[in-house]
Amino acid sequence: MRASSVDTLARRAVVEAEERLRSLELADPRLVPPLELRLALAPVRSDSVPHASRARTASGSVAPVSLPTSAPTVAEAIVALEEGRTTTRQLVEDSIEAARAHAKLGAVVALDEDAVRAEAEVLDAERRAGRARGALHGIPLTVKDIIDVAGLPTRAGSLAYDDLPKVDAASVARLRDAGALVIAKVATHEFALGVATPQCRNPHDPTRISGGSSGGSAIATAVGIGLASLGTDTRASLRVPAALCGVVGFKPTFGRVPAEGIVPLSWTIDHLGPIARNVADAGLLLEVLTGAALPTRGAEGRPLVIGVVPEVLADAQAEVTSTCAEVLGLLEGAGCQVLEIERPGIADLELSNHLGLIVSRSEAAAFHRSQGTDLERCIPEVRDQLQAALEIPAVDYLDAQRQRHVLSGRAMAAFAHCDVLAWPTTPVVAPPRGDYERYLLRLSRNTILWSLAGCPAVSLPCRSGDKGLPVGLQLAARPGAEATLVEAGLLVEHVLTTR
Repeated sequence: MRASSVDTLARRAVVEAEERLRSLELADPRLVPPLELRLALAPVRSDSVPHASRARTASGSVAPVSLPTSAPTVAEAIVALEEGRTTTRQLVEDSIEAARAHAKLGAVVALDEDAVRAEAEVLDAERRAGRARGALHGIPLTVKDIIDVAGLPTRAGSLAYDDLPKVDAASVARLRDAGALVIAKVATHEFALGVATPQCRNPHDPTRISGGSSGGSAIATAVGIGLASLGTDTRASLRVPAALCGVVGFKPTFGRVPAEGIVPLSWTIDHLGPIARNVADAGLLLEVLTGAALPTRGAEGRPLVIGVVPEVLADAQAEVTSTCAEVLGLLEGAGCQVLEIERPGIADLELSNHLGLIVSRSEAAAFHRSQGTDLERCIPEVRDQLQAALEIPAVDYLDAQRQRHVLSGRAMAAFAHCDVLAWPTTPVVAPPRGDYERYLLRLSRNTILWSLAGCPAVSLPCRSGDKGLPVGLQLAARPGAEATLVEAGLLVEHVLTTR
């Protein structure tokens, strides 16, 4: 088979990552590879200020993203259901209508209308009888097509995979136990092995990609097919599509949400989390998915300290840099302390991209070899990455895991002075669909570090003042600090809506 441009770029990315790995040295050759991810401990934040805060101005070009839906948020729907102003059946009908109206975007891959209508009637009857199951009773959600939903096919976006699970994934079971209704399975980049979901279209501009691999989840949430979605994130897969589609993508700490019942991409990096229309909804879903209430930050009266690495902020399209800088200025005006720090910098992000490719593609190749996946039935981009990964020696995989541990420790050092770190989720706005191949590593570069380190991270939507396309601001925090990200995210939404 003659190599295509996608084939060449995909294979080259894996080969170059392996070459970069072999050029690295370890200060401690006895370092044990973290075969089970042991989260590096972040230092306790100090109140000392290592770098001066630099004031930023707000020019008035940024604003909240306007989504193509009039659907309520999860929180609004919960209140409307409790007060009898709507029903689950009505929410389901609205979601089905949205799926039909936006079918050309390619988000929905499995929807049993009769089954979800019947389930909605049961949930409505239970509510009338005073038997609400939990916090999400009657809320329609979508689920990414690498996560098992009993009775709906799991195809992982591939012609080479087809399964009809009899039981829900552990994460889906938690949502159902809380009363949620799974209305549909939504599209993924094949085997979650990319950042484009090329079969889908961006709801803000159908000539552009939605991002991936949870592209269907971001599209569905943006247009009202369900009120939120459950996706996965290994290198970038919640945050990149959230940024490009103008919604919230929240990757929790590694292991906080159980990964049983998914088609794995990388056993040591896979995270599950929500895509929602706002931060409050994402926080509510996180509490259900993790099985625990979000703890408070424990810093009442102390301003939120936001770390910014200037070279990362500047290394983006001009509209992305200016939008994120303006939001940071608004946060500073709202009482946050914005500190300029030096690391993690671009070199760390580039290295994390290479290490993430080696680890995730090696683990994916091992799974698909044991699964017997016919790689010739995969899209060229995915086929060539997996074939290249099958040739990676075990010693390189183990060294990538050791370098991952070292890099994660360096990243954690930033939290000695900051509550959160902020930079653009992606350095570019959504690329054109016909030109997405050359952005494969560029789109994921700013996100993979926090996946390797197991840190929680969230992408928050801001609208660019130039092309009108969404820009994502990414915030990351130390492991276990999801509540800090919720607090910071709510503040971002506040400054964008009250300025």
